[in-house]
Amino acid sequence: MMAPAPQANKASRTICMQPVIAGQRFLNQYISRAGHRHPADVVAWMGAVQAQEYAPAKWGLGLRMRDGAVDAVIEKAFEEGRILRTHVMRPTWHFVTPADIRWLLELTAPRVHKRMFPYHRHLGLDALLFRRGTRVIERTLRDGNWMTRPELGDALHRDGLALDSSRLAHLMLYAELEGVICSGPRREKQFTYALVAERAPGALRLSRDEALAELTKRYFRSHGPATVRDFVWWSGLTTADARRGLQIISARREEAADGLAYWSVGQVRATAARDGLVHLLPIYDEYIVAYRDRHAVPHRTARNAVAPREFVTFQHALVIDGQVAGTWRTAQTARAMSVKVYPLRRLTRDEKRELADAVRRYSRFQDRTVEISIGYGL
Repeated sequence: MMAPAPQANKASRTICMQPVIAGQRFLNQYISRAGHRHPADVVAWMGAVQAQEYAPAKWGLGLRMRDGAVDAVIEKAFEEGRILRTHVMRPTWHFVTPADIRWLLELTAPRVHKRMFPYHRHLGLDALLFRRGTRVIERTLRDGNWMTRPELGDALHRDGLALDSSRLAHLMLYAELEGVICSGPRREKQFTYALVAERAPGALRLSRDEALAELTKRYFRSHGPATVRDFVWWSGLTTADARRGLQIISARREEAADGLAYWSVGQVRATAARDGLVHLLPIYDEYIVAYRDRHAVPHRTARNAVAPREFVTFQHALVIDGQVAGTWRTAQTARAMSVKVYPLRRLTRDEKRELADAVRRYSRFQDRTVEISIGYGL
């Protein structure tokens, strides 16, 4: 049992937060300072990293690692099970570490189950089918017998459970949330499933308060300063849980000029130390999607109007000085990969130079030549 929860630090101050928050988040997320050496260290620091789009999510880890990180290193960590991919916190894919997967699931899965219940009912999926299907999956994957989703669908069909693609996907999600399965090694470009018991035999188990305190600490140390609403959105927990977690860890609170209360954990560093001001962030990057309140990182057009939230949520983000300043896309050509950048305003000469540096870093990560072009406008 944990000791009684201390009261959160009530001291607060009112400051103009936009540039301060952006800078502190860039530091805490290891985007603008020297990063971690290993992919698993990045994932552990962040708590969990959204990985709905696998290839861009690997770049999200790479840009938080020390200079010289390459895609092949992250792919190898995934293949060897040093980072895992599963549904946790919200009903979407995340990278997690083998040590953290069980306590994260035990803390957050009940809320995801609750959110998914109407969809399950609509598809005619009940508790009996879930239990039976999960037993078949567990038996089929035993002893390192990794399988793709279609292959597991065939195994279920042979056992008398014929499921279409939608129902099969929901069954797999259920088995993930129950801590039975997670990602296995990829088979060429196909994802496989493996048993959590075999992929993460040393996974930690924590009491609920211990898990709540740990997740709260991980989020606010790596994503802070952030609001309670931000943490609720990111974790999928309740507001009461979020406030309980902040109370346990004695987080630091600051009142912002925009009327919001921002919380932080640990020492805040005042200056950035790496890579300049221009960054190419991948789709669903934690810097973009991990916050419900977007006041600190506005997306502005050339006329200084705020662009729609969806403008960058579902695209790669060009970020300049902590603020979303456009989008970028990749394409394959016969001889190289190309990056086309779409700024929301005209770039200065210095920004163009730093953009070229950012593209060179992406090129090193991909270990291939990357060509760059710029196209203006939404």
